[in-house]
Amino acid sequence: MPDTMGVKEIAFPHLGLYLENVPKSFSIFGFEIALYGVVISIGVVLGILMAVHISKKEKMDPEIIWDFAIYAIIFSIIGARLYYVAFSWDLYKDNLLSILNTRMGGMAIYGAVIGAFATLFIYCRIKKLSPYQIGDCGVYGLVLGQIIGRWGNFFNREVFGRYTDSLFAMRLPVDAVRPWDIAPSHMEGMAQMGAVNFIQVHPTFLYESAWNLLLLAGMLWYWKRKKYHGQMCLMYLGGYGIGRFFIEGIRTDRLLIPGTQIAVSQLLGIVMFVFAAALNLVIRLRLRKKAALEKNTEK
Repeated sequence: MPDTMGVKEIAFPHLGLYLENVPKSFSIFGFEIALYGVVISIGVVLGILMAVHISKKEKMDPEIIWDFAIYAIIFSIIGARLYYVAFSWDLYKDNLLSILNTRMGGMAIYGAVIGAFATLFIYCRIKKLSPYQIGDCGVYGLVLGQIIGRWGNFFNREVFGRYTDSLFAMRLPVDAVRPWDIAPSHMEGMAQMGAVNFIQVHPTFLYESAWNLLLLAGMLWYWKRKKYHGQMCLMYLGGYGIGRFFIEGIRTDRLLIPGTQIAVSQLLGIVMFVFAAALNLVIRLRLRKKAALEKNTEK
Protein backbone atom coordinates (compact mmCIF):
# COMPACT_ATOMS: atom_id res chain seq x y z
CA MET A 1 0.00 0.00 0.00
CA PRO A 2 1.44 3.42 -0.88
CA ASP A 3 2.30 5.93 1.86
CA THR A 4 0.42 8.78 0.20
CA MET A 5 -2.66 8.62 -1.95
CA GLY A 6 -4.28 11.08 -4.30
CA VAL A 7 -7.83 12.35 -4.30
CA LYS A 8 -8.80 9.76 -6.91
CA GLU A 9 -8.36 6.85 -4.53
CA ILE A 10 -11.20 4.90 -2.95
CA ALA A 11 -10.14 2.19 -0.54
CA PHE A 12 -11.75 -0.63 1.42
CA PRO A 13 -8.74 -1.29 3.66
CA HIS A 14 -10.15 -4.24 5.62
CA LEU A 15 -11.00 -6.00 2.36
CA GLY A 16 -7.58 -5.22 0.92
CA LEU A 17 -9.05 -3.15 -1.93
CA TYR A 18 -7.15 0.00 -2.93
CA LEU A 19 -8.58 1.61 -6.06
CA GLU A 20 -6.03 4.27 -6.88
CA ASN A 21 -7.49 5.91 -9.98
CA VAL A 22 -11.26 6.29 -9.78
CA PRO A 23 -12.27 9.43 -11.71
CA LYS A 24 -15.56 11.28 -11.30
CA SER A 25 -15.75 12.05 -15.00
CA PHE A 26 -14.03 11.68 -18.35
CA SER A 27 -13.64 13.90 -21.38
CA ILE A 28 -14.69 13.23 -24.98
CA PHE A 29 -13.93 15.86 -27.63
CA GLY A 30 -13.64 18.47 -24.91
CA PHE A 31 -16.95 17.58 -23.26
CA GLU A 32 -16.78 16.52 -19.62
CA ILE A 33 -19.04 13.54 -18.94
CA ALA A 34 -19.85 12.58 -15.35
CA LEU A 35 -19.59 8.86 -14.58
CA TYR A 36 -22.56 9.34 -12.26
CA GLY A 37 -24.71 10.13 -15.28
CA VAL A 38 -23.30 7.23 -17.28
CA VAL A 39 -24.07 4.74 -14.51
CA ILE A 40 -27.59 6.13 -14.06
CA SER A 41 -28.18 5.86 -17.82
CA ILE A 42 -27.04 2.25 -17.87
CA GLY A 43 -29.38 1.52 -14.96
CA VAL A 44 -32.31 3.14 -16.78
CA VAL A 45 -31.74 1.20 -20.01
CA LEU A 46 -31.27 -2.16 -18.29
CA GLY A 47 -34.24 -1.42 -16.06
CA ILE A 48 -36.50 -0.85 -19.06
CA LEU A 49 -35.25 -4.06 -20.66
CA MET A 50 -36.03 -5.94 -17.45
CA ALA A 51 -39.56 -4.49 -17.36
CA VAL A 52 -40.05 -5.43 -21.02
CA HIS A 53 -38.88 -8.96 -20.30
CA ILE A 54 -41.37 -9.33 -17.44
CA SER A 55 -44.17 -7.83 -19.56
CA LYS A 56 -43.70 -10.57 -22.15
CA LYS A 57 -44.07 -13.20 -19.44
CA GLU A 58 -47.23 -11.38 -18.32
CA LYS A 59 -48.56 -11.72 -21.90
CA MET A 60 -48.57 -7.94 -22.27
CA ASP A 61 -47.62 -5.91 -25.30
CA PRO A 62 -44.03 -4.76 -24.54
CA GLU A 63 -44.62 -1.61 -26.59
CA ILE A 64 -46.75 -0.38 -23.68
CA ILE A 65 -43.69 -0.52 -21.42
CA TRP A 66 -41.53 1.31 -23.94
CA ASP A 67 -44.14 4.02 -24.34
CA PHE A 68 -44.73 4.40 -20.61
CA ALA A 69 -40.97 4.46 -19.91
CA ILE A 70 -40.50 7.67 -21.90
CA TYR A 71 -42.88 9.57 -19.63
CA ALA A 72 -41.71 7.79 -16.48
CA ILE A 73 -38.07 8.75 -17.07
CA ILE A 74 -38.88 12.42 -17.62
CA PHE A 75 -41.08 12.80 -14.55
CA SER A 76 -38.86 10.62 -12.38
CA ILE A 77 -35.92 12.93 -13.04
CA ILE A 78 -38.06 15.98 -12.27
CA GLY A 79 -39.40 14.30 -9.13
CA ALA A 80 -35.93 13.28 -7.95
CA ARG A 81 -34.63 16.83 -8.29
CA LEU A 82 -37.67 18.54 -6.74
CA TYR A 83 -37.65 16.17 -3.76
CA TYR A 84 -33.99 16.89 -3.06
CA VAL A 85 -34.37 20.64 -3.49
CA ALA A 86 -37.47 20.75 -1.28
CA PHE A 87 -35.62 19.17 1.64
CA SER A 88 -32.31 20.98 1.00
CA TRP A 89 -33.81 24.41 0.43
CA ASP A 90 -31.06 26.27 2.31
CA LEU A 91 -28.60 25.21 -0.42
CA TYR A 92 -30.69 26.78 -3.18
CA LYS A 93 -32.77 29.62 -1.72
CA ASP A 94 -30.13 32.28 -2.39
CA ASN A 95 -29.46 31.15 -5.96
CA LEU A 96 -32.55 29.69 -7.62
CA LEU A 97 -30.71 29.05 -10.89
CA SER A 98 -28.56 26.52 -9.04
CA ILE A 99 -31.64 24.29 -8.90
CA LEU A 100 -31.01 23.57 -12.58
CA ASN A 101 -27.39 22.55 -11.96
CA THR A 102 -27.35 18.82 -11.26
CA ARG A 103 -23.68 18.24 -11.98
CA MET A 104 -22.87 18.27 -8.25
CA GLY A 105 -25.50 15.65 -7.49
CA GLY A 106 -28.72 16.51 -5.74
CA MET A 107 -31.13 13.81 -6.90
CA ALA A 108 -33.24 11.80 -4.46
CA ILE A 109 -34.43 8.32 -5.36
CA TYR A 110 -37.66 8.71 -3.37
CA GLY A 111 -38.58 11.64 -5.57
CA ALA A 112 -37.96 9.46 -8.62
CA VAL A 113 -40.15 6.69 -7.18
CA ILE A 114 -42.96 9.14 -6.42
CA GLY A 115 -42.65 10.60 -9.92
CA ALA A 116 -42.71 7.14 -11.51
CA PHE A 117 -45.81 5.97 -9.63
CA ALA A 118 -47.66 9.24 -10.23
CA THR A 119 -46.86 8.92 -13.93
CA LEU A 120 -48.04 5.30 -13.90
CA PHE A 121 -51.52 6.14 -12.62
CA ILE A 122 -51.97 9.18 -14.86
CA TYR A 123 -50.69 7.33 -17.93
CA CYS A 124 -52.93 4.32 -17.31
CA ARG A 125 -55.96 6.52 -16.67
CA ILE A 126 -55.44 8.28 -20.01
CA LYS A 127 -54.70 5.04 -21.91
CA LYS A 128 -57.44 3.09 -20.05
CA LEU A 129 -54.99 0.41 -18.91
CA SER A 130 -54.46 -1.40 -15.62
CA PRO A 131 -51.85 0.47 -13.55
CA TYR A 132 -51.48 -2.57 -11.30
CA GLN A 133 -50.49 -4.98 -14.07
CA ILE A 134 -48.16 -2.49 -15.70
CA GLY A 135 -46.77 -1.53 -12.30
CA ASP A 136 -46.01 -5.17 -11.53
CA CYS A 137 -43.76 -5.18 -14.59
CA GLY A 138 -42.29 -1.74 -14.02
CA VAL A 139 -41.11 -2.32 -10.45
CA TYR A 140 -38.71 -5.01 -11.63
CA GLY A 141 -37.06 -2.45 -13.86
CA LEU A 142 -37.18 0.16 -11.10
CA VAL A 143 -35.37 -1.97 -8.54
CA LEU A 144 -32.77 -3.13 -11.08
CA GLY A 145 -32.17 0.51 -12.03
CA GLN A 146 -31.63 1.31 -8.35
CA ILE A 147 -29.17 -1.57 -7.92
CA ILE A 148 -27.04 -0.23 -10.76
CA GLY A 149 -27.68 3.47 -10.23
CA ARG A 150 -26.39 3.47 -6.65
CA TRP A 151 -22.92 2.87 -8.07
CA GLY A 152 -23.07 6.35 -9.53
CA ASN A 153 -22.77 7.50 -5.91
CA PHE A 154 -19.57 5.44 -5.66
CA PHE A 155 -17.95 7.51 -8.42
CA ASN A 156 -19.30 10.74 -6.92
CA ARG A 157 -17.96 9.88 -3.43
CA GLU A 158 -21.37 10.48 -1.88
CA VAL A 159 -24.25 8.70 -0.07
CA PHE A 160 -22.12 7.31 2.72
CA GLY A 161 -22.61 6.91 6.44
CA ARG A 162 -20.91 7.84 9.68
CA TYR A 163 -17.41 6.79 10.70
CA THR A 164 -16.82 3.06 10.97
CA ASP A 165 -13.93 0.65 11.27
CA SER A 166 -16.05 -2.34 10.26
CA LEU A 167 -15.20 -4.93 7.59
CA PHE A 168 -16.78 -2.91 4.77
CA ALA A 169 -15.37 0.47 5.87
CA MET A 170 -14.66 2.74 2.90
CA ARG A 171 -11.86 5.30 2.99
CA LEU A 172 -12.15 8.54 1.02
CA PRO A 173 -9.85 11.55 0.62
CA VAL A 174 -11.45 14.61 2.23
CA ASP A 175 -10.66 16.75 -0.83
CA ALA A 176 -12.76 14.43 -3.02
CA VAL A 177 -15.89 14.76 -0.86
CA ARG A 178 -18.41 17.60 -0.90
CA PRO A 179 -17.84 19.73 2.25
CA TRP A 180 -21.49 19.52 3.34
CA ASP A 181 -21.34 15.70 3.32
CA ILE A 182 -18.68 15.65 6.05
CA ALA A 183 -20.13 15.22 9.55
CA PRO A 184 -18.49 15.68 12.99
CA SER A 185 -18.14 11.90 13.37
CA HIS A 186 -16.00 11.86 10.22
CA MET A 187 -13.67 14.51 11.64
CA GLU A 188 -13.19 12.47 14.80
CA GLY A 189 -12.11 9.45 12.79
CA MET A 190 -10.04 11.38 10.24
CA ALA A 191 -6.60 10.02 9.38
CA GLN A 192 -3.69 11.56 7.53
CA MET A 193 -1.36 9.78 5.15
CA GLY A 194 1.31 12.02 3.72
CA ALA A 195 -0.33 15.29 2.68
CA VAL A 196 -3.80 13.78 2.25
CA ASN A 197 -6.55 13.64 4.89
CA PHE A 198 -8.96 10.71 4.81
CA ILE A 199 -12.30 9.87 6.32
CA GLN A 200 -13.48 6.30 6.85
CA VAL A 201 -17.21 5.69 6.40
CA HIS A 202 -20.06 3.21 5.98
CA PRO A 203 -20.58 2.71 2.20
CA THR A 204 -24.35 3.01 2.50
CA PHE A 205 -24.72 3.18 -1.28
CA LEU A 206 -23.26 -0.35 -1.32
CA TYR A 207 -25.59 -1.53 1.44
CA GLU A 208 -28.62 -0.23 -0.44
CA SER A 209 -27.49 -1.73 -3.74
CA ALA A 210 -26.99 -5.11 -2.03
CA TRP A 211 -30.37 -4.90 -0.26
CA ASN A 212 -32.09 -4.11 -3.56
CA LEU A 213 -30.35 -7.07 -5.17
CA LEU A 214 -31.83 -9.34 -2.50
CA LEU A 215 -35.21 -7.68 -3.00
CA LEU A 216 -35.05 -8.27 -6.75
CA ALA A 217 -34.15 -11.93 -6.19
CA GLY A 218 -37.14 -12.30 -3.87
CA MET A 219 -39.44 -10.60 -6.36
CA LEU A 220 -38.28 -12.87 -9.19
CA TRP A 221 -38.80 -15.93 -7.01
CA TYR A 222 -42.29 -14.82 -6.00
CA TRP A 223 -43.43 -13.67 -9.46
CA LYS A 224 -45.21 -16.91 -10.44
CA ARG A 225 -46.74 -17.15 -6.97
CA LYS A 226 -48.40 -13.74 -6.91
CA LYS A 227 -52.13 -13.73 -6.21
CA TYR A 228 -53.26 -10.46 -7.78
CA HIS A 229 -52.10 -7.60 -10.01
CA GLY A 230 -50.35 -4.98 -7.93
CA GLN A 231 -48.84 -7.44 -5.46
CA MET A 232 -45.33 -6.99 -6.83
CA CYS A 233 -45.72 -3.22 -6.49
CA LEU A 234 -46.56 -3.72 -2.81
CA MET A 235 -43.67 -6.15 -2.38
CA TYR A 236 -41.31 -3.55 -3.84
CA LEU A 237 -42.69 -0.68 -1.75
CA GLY A 238 -42.58 -2.68 1.48
CA GLY A 239 -39.22 -4.30 0.82
CA TYR A 240 -37.47 -1.15 -0.30
CA GLY A 241 -39.12 0.92 2.41
CA ILE A 242 -37.99 -1.23 5.33
CA GLY A 243 -34.46 -1.60 3.94
CA ARG A 244 -34.13 2.13 3.38
CA PHE A 245 -35.47 2.81 6.89
CA PHE A 246 -32.51 1.02 8.49
CA ILE A 247 -29.86 2.14 5.98
CA GLU A 248 -30.96 5.76 6.25
CA GLY A 249 -30.26 5.61 9.99
CA ILE A 250 -26.56 5.16 9.23
CA ARG A 251 -26.26 7.97 6.70
CA THR A 252 -24.97 11.39 7.69
CA ASP A 253 -26.32 13.28 4.65
CA ARG A 254 -29.96 12.66 5.53
CA LEU A 255 -32.65 15.04 4.31
CA LEU A 256 -34.63 16.22 7.33
CA ILE A 257 -38.21 17.35 7.71
CA PRO A 258 -37.89 21.15 8.18
CA GLY A 259 -37.75 22.17 11.82
CA THR A 260 -37.13 18.63 13.05
CA GLN A 261 -34.37 16.03 13.33
CA ILE A 262 -36.56 13.44 11.60
CA ALA A 263 -35.10 11.98 8.40
CA VAL A 264 -37.81 12.24 5.78
CA SER A 265 -36.59 9.10 3.99
CA GLN A 266 -36.77 7.07 7.20
CA LEU A 267 -40.31 8.25 7.87
CA LEU A 268 -41.37 7.58 4.31
CA GLY A 269 -39.68 4.17 4.37
CA ILE A 270 -41.57 2.93 7.42
CA VAL A 271 -44.84 4.39 6.09
CA MET A 272 -44.32 2.53 2.81
CA PHE A 273 -43.62 -0.73 4.65
CA VAL A 274 -46.70 -0.48 6.90
CA PHE A 275 -48.92 0.60 4.01
CA ALA A 276 -47.74 -2.22 1.73
CA ALA A 277 -47.98 -4.91 4.43
CA ALA A 278 -51.44 -3.77 5.58
CA LEU A 279 -52.88 -3.44 2.08
CA ASN A 280 -51.48 -6.82 1.02
CA LEU A 281 -53.08 -8.42 4.10
CA VAL A 282 -56.46 -6.80 3.39
CA ILE A 283 -56.42 -7.88 -0.27
CA ARG A 284 -55.34 -11.44 0.58
CA LEU A 285 -58.15 -11.75 3.16
CA ARG A 286 -60.68 -10.47 0.64
CA LEU A 287 -59.49 -12.96 -1.96
CA ARG A 288 -59.75 -15.82 0.53
CA LYS A 289 -63.25 -14.72 1.51
CA LYS A 290 -64.27 -14.49 -2.15
CA ALA A 291 -62.83 -17.96 -2.86
CA ALA A 292 -64.68 -19.42 0.13
CA LEU A 293 -67.99 -17.90 -1.03
CA GLU A 294 -67.50 -19.25 -4.55
CA LYS A 295 -66.72 -22.70 -3.14
CA ASN A 296 -69.86 -22.67 -0.99
CA THR A 297 -71.94 -21.51 -3.97
CA GLU A 298 -70.71 -24.42 -6.05
CA LYS A 299 -71.83 -26.82 -3.33
